Amino acid sequence: MSETMTLSNYADWKHCITQLCGIPLTGPYIEERLTALRDPANHTTQKFVSMWGEDHRLRVIGWFEQAQQEQGGTTTASASSGQAS
Repeated sequence: MSETMTLSNYADWKHCITQLCGIPLTGPYIEERLTALRDPANHTTQKFVSMWGEDHRLRVIGWFEQAQQEQGGTTTASASSGQAS
C-alpha cells in the first residue's frame, strides 16, 4: 500500500487486513500474529514497534484478540495478560 492509513479502531484495522490486504483472519493466523506480537524479542515485532510504536502494538494485540473472540476462540492474553516478564 502506498497511501498512509490511520488505523485507530478495530473496524478500520479489520477492513485493512481482510479487504485491502486480502488476509483472512483464520484461527491459526491470529494465533501466529499474537504469539509474535507478544514476544518483544521477535525480530518482526521489533520492526513493527520501531515503525508503529509500542502503543499501536498493544492496540493491534487487542484487535487480534477481538477477532479471535469473534471466531469463538479463546485468547491466551486472558491467562498471560499479554505482558512479557
